Order: sequence, then structure tokens, then C-alpha cells
Amino acid sequence: MKKIDWYILKKFLGTFFYAILVLAVITGVIDYSEKVDDFVQHHAPFLSILNYYKNFIPYMVAFLFPLFIFIATIFFTSKMAYKSEIIAILASGVSYTRFMRAYFAGAGFLCLVSLISNHYIIPEANKQRLQFEDDYVHEAHRSSERNVHIRLSPQLYVYLQSYDYTTNTGYRFTAEKIEGIELRQKIMAERVHYDSTQRLWVLTGVTIRHNDGLRERLEFVPEMKEKYAFTPNDLLNDNDVMTAMTTPHLNKVIAREKLRGRENLNQYYVEKHRRTAQPFAGLILTVIGVTIASRRVRGGSGLHLAVGVMISAAYIMAIQFTSTFSTKAGLNPMLAVWIPNIIFGTLALYLYRQQIK
Repeated sequence: MKKIDWYILKKFLGTFFYAILVLAVITGVIDYSEKVDDFVQHHAPFLSILNYYKNFIPYMVAFLFPLFIFIATIFFTSKMAYKSEIIAILASGVSYTRFMRAYFAGAGFLCLVSLISNHYIIPEANKQRLQFEDDYVHEAHRSSERNVHIRLSPQLYVYLQSYDYTTNTGYRFTAEKIEGIELRQKIMAERVHYDSTQRLWVLTGVTIRHNDGLRERLEFVPEMKEKYAFTPNDLLNDNDVMTAMTTPHLNKVIAREKLRGRENLNQYYVEKHRRTAQPFAGLILTVIGVTIASRRVRGGSGLHLAVGVMISAAYIMAIQFTSTFSTKAGLNPMLAVWIPNIIFGTLALYLYRQQIK
């Protein structure tokens, strides 16, 4: 690393963190203006609000990471081009590839930080953020989805018509034990509720059907307690919960949901692969930003920034589109999150080759 590399790297990282600071303040103010009525209505403590925004800002930074790094690259590179600094560097005999070394170093460092944050740090921040929103912003869940089917083990299947979180009561509960193709036992209850202290399900109005080959026996029990490997929270289909799981935890949840026979796990896989694909998008967009902004054109930084914003918006739209296509239409999750990187990576390679000709 030479002096010129440290000069570029300092400008790169300085502009990046300055952009984070500005946009973090803007998004924080907008979010506060939208939620201040909820804060007042639910009497949210001041320190809890501060802790919420301490966790909200990393969430927004992670979400807009490609935008931050791209705009920062465009902004300071365009200013260098406008001052003829890039022309002077290249005229001194430095190749364009050598000129970009500092950019690769800075983008690689930020990519590594983002990669670690996405898998471990941001989920922990999201856990506290979502908990605060549940306590002081969102209305509490009133009921689960209707007709919930869960596979708890290869032999045990559970069905629940609905669960009312207001009364902590579930209706039309069924638990079936199946060995091979034979139904060995079927437990049916009119109502159930979860005892969080003992971590047991209390069944009321129970009918138990025992099946032993050709012999069948019915048993009626007013109330019984059973331990099943699920809780009322597992009945919710809340996509935000995934963002509050570290990657090792997310892998465990995916394995558990596979065992339970959940049909569509693409939303979990999209979240998992997005955490890796997004940091590399910053590296790709850095190359695009340098190749666009290093040319001095009429319109200066304003034109470069306008192009940068459009490309960033195109990337965010592409990742949202392919992710939705995966969760709703069955597109391979890994392919869905990497398609935008492949497209923009091809564009970056083309622009780079145009510069070194």
C-alpha cells in the first residue's frame, strides 16, 4: 500500500461512514415521526426508545449496505475526477487496475464486516428491536392461522383448527401417532391451552382412539396434560422472526421445520443466503461505481450520483423481485439471491474492461 492507496482508502471509508451517519439520522427521524404516537400511547420508557434506535440503525444500515457503499464510491470518486486527480494518477504511469487496489481493499474490508454482522450481530440487534416493537408499537397477536398442521416427529402429527392468543385457548386439537401406514393412536380435544410454567399442553374434553390391528378402543377423559414439542409461538407465521435469528439458530429452525413437514421453506433459505450474497453486492457495486465516476463528464458529480441512485434502486428492486419469486413461485432460493449479483457482476466486468482497453 502506497501513499496514494491510503489517500483513496481514507476518502473511501470516510465517505462511507459519513453516508451512514447522514442516512441513519434521516431514517431515524422518519421512523420516530411515524411511531411517536405509539410511544406515547404505550408509555415507552425513554431509555428503551434509545435502545430501540441503537438496534434500529444497524438494521437499516445492513438493509441498505449496497446503497451506502455505492453512493460513497460514486461521490468521492466523482470529486477526484472533477479535480483531475485521477487523470494525474493515471498519467504518472499507474495502471487502472493498480489504481483500483485501494477500492478493492476498502470494499473487501467492508464486505467482511458486513458478512460477519449479517450472520451474527444484526440478528441479535433485530431480536431486541422486534421485542420493543411488540411491546410498544404493534398490536398483540390475537389468533393464529386457521387449520395448522405440524409434524413433530416421523410418527407424530398435530392439527389445530385455531389458537386464540387473547384467551390463550386452542380449538379442535388432534394428535395422531402413525407407525408405517397404520394409525396407532388419535387424541382429539375440544380445547387446549399451553401451561408455560410446566411447558405442557392441557387438553380439555378429550377423546382417545386406540387402534391395535383389528381391535379398536375409545377412551374419554375430561382433562389431560401432554408434552408436545411446540409452543403457541410456533403457530405464528411471522417472517420478521427470521431476521432475529443468528445463522446457526436459523439452520436449526430450518431442520426443525423440515422435520415438521413444512411445505415451503424458501423464505428461510432466502434469508440465509441473502446474508452472504448482500455483502458481495457491495464489492460488485464498488467496481461499477469506480468505472462510472472516474470519468470526468459534463454534469459532474450530480450526473454521477443520479446514475448511481438509479443503479442502486435497480439492484434493490431486483433482489426484492427475485426473493418474492422464490417464496411465492418456487425459484431456487440460492439462485434467487445471487441472480442480481450475477447480472450486476457482469455489468461490472464489462465496465471494467472498457476502462482498461
